[in-house]
Amino acid sequence: MREFSVPALARCPKAEGLAESVYRTAEQTPQLAVMARRLGDGWVDVTAAAFRDQVLAVARGLLAVGIRFGDRVALMSRTRYEWTILDYALWSLGAQPVPVYPTSSAEQLRWILADTRAVACVVENEDHAMTVGSVCDGLEDLQHIWQLDSGALEQLAAAGEGMPEEYVNQHRQAVVAETVATIIYTSGTTGRPKGCVITHGNFLAESENLLARYGEVFSGRGGEQPATLLFLPLAHVFGRMIEVTAIRGGIKLGHEPSTSPAQLLPTLAAFRPTFILAVPYVFEKMLRRARERAERSGRASAFEKAYQVAVRYAEALERQAFDEGPGPSAALRVQHQLYDSLVYGKVRAVLGGRLRYAMSGGSAMSREQSLFFRGAGVTVLEGYGLTESTAAATANPPEKVRFGTVGQPIPGTSVLIAEDGEIWISGGQVFQGYLNNTEATSGTLRGGWLSTGDLGHLDRLGYLHITGRKKEIIVTSGGKSVSPVVLEDRIRTHPLVAHCALIGDDRPFIAALITLDPEALDHWLRVRGLPPLSPIEATTDQEIHAELQRAVLTANTVVSRAESVRAFRILPIEFTEQAGLLTPSLKLRRRAIARACATDIEALYANAAASPSAPLTT
Repeated sequence: MREFSVPALARCPKAEGLAESVYRTAEQTPQLAVMARRLGDGWVDVTAAAFRDQVLAVARGLLAVGIRFGDRVALMSRTRYEWTILDYALWSLGAQPVPVYPTSSAEQLRWILADTRAVACVVENEDHAMTVGSVCDGLEDLQHIWQLDSGALEQLAAAGEGMPEEYVNQHRQAVVAETVATIIYTSGTTGRPKGCVITHGNFLAESENLLARYGEVFSGRGGEQPATLLFLPLAHVFGRMIEVTAIRGGIKLGHEPSTSPAQLLPTLAAFRPTFILAVPYVFEKMLRRARERAERSGRASAFEKAYQVAVRYAEALERQAFDEGPGPSAALRVQHQLYDSLVYGKVRAVLGGRLRYAMSGGSAMSREQSLFFRGAGVTVLEGYGLTESTAAATANPPEKVRFGTVGQPIPGTSVLIAEDGEIWISGGQVFQGYLNNTEATSGTLRGGWLSTGDLGHLDRLGYLHITGRKKEIIVTSGGKSVSPVVLEDRIRTHPLVAHCALIGDDRPFIAALITLDPEALDHWLRVRGLPPLSPIEATTDQEIHAELQRAVLTANTVVSRAESVRAFRILPIEFTEQAGLLTPSLKLRRRAIARACATDIEALYANAAASPSAPLTT
């Protein structure tokens, strides 16, 4: 199949902006809990009326200090409640928030502030303020810097006490669907980030159709109010879409700044969301924690049996949904019910006990892991999108999940597979272009279609399968073209592996650079009664090498010999965003990795050349 379209289920309102829903909800259901704020170990609800009043107070303050329609204000912070207040205060004025990752370097920050001609910058803490201070020379448009940890919102509210509410309403009523809502910079695996111009209408087209199509996901059970915990970065389009969809859908929204399991899991248990949105890395970490707990308590064998039962049970349900099988057998249902009380219920309890659905995006998720979560009672709906498509372009429908795919186009969206296998997208959520970069815009927007740079194919039912990125294709010296994603994702599912990067451009064969997960390594050694190892020692340990060799050989079974990993090297370092080896959305920066690991790469191929008969070397 070359093209598949799904008609829109909702029309994008043309004469309103994103902030309108805040004021409408406050008028119609003032006591509805639209937010929850952390207070000590608990959470306190924020009503629609109280949220509206805070948004309005900050908007009046922004007007008082000179922020006007069309002005751009940078927001540099982790995910927190104040960011959402600022988003809607700025949208109330027709101003444009410009998100900045809190881990951005001074050079990246300077580029964004200069490219957008931002008139103000809101930062989270003193370190961020110092970073802004170090680059503000020559930024003539930058007039204000506010710091959240020093009471920025209170200061703005105080400044706006004398500003008539009518002035905010005049600005708000001038906002329409075509008005620019935000400039979001692509994190970029290569090159300088580009500013994606996204309108209010782009967000509305996406959120309205998601709410219409995925009502089962976004609704509560038994009349309870749906709730979601936002822990993805609000600097990323995925996080912003969660924010917008929750507020338009009457979904209670909480904020958590960390995706570290040590901090995230207790927060999930306390907040008790009905659905979440995350990236595969988060689900991988959750599964590893569950497996490690079972191993520490001496129940590793029981957990693995429960894992396999969940996978088989979910596979049977999947076949049944597509009329390809009768569903789980009686014996399998009995096994599943037994493990539901022993294992699956505990997994759900860690996630708060109310979680039924999760949506995953950003990179590919292992089909087997998705099946496990479905068998454990949490259906993960994998989707696909870009900053340029205002988050999701495709997603699995909740009643017919095809695990291992990124689903069908969301309503109002078309997907086309070009002659070279590139995925093209059309729909109301497709962005307007790149700020100050007509050349890049014309190379990406082609006759109403967004050329994504990703490769894939559509199956007979219109489900999209991602196979790689055009720019990431490895071409060996023998002329073989290899997409690295499939093998990297499979190798990364091993508990010891943190990241895997395939290499092989202009080389005789494909090889892999593997980094270890420190926590998983410590656990793996401890349960086997082995002494702790330093990162350097771990790279040459024979038992670890043998363990990873099995993982690589297993992954190789899904590709041809010419595409398989013939050698690998364990690295003593981690691929981190701070080291410049990962993007903020946790994608590999391949060129940076190749430069940082040049010595290891040369040694890997030299060792392989010295012992050509060995199937795998380090």
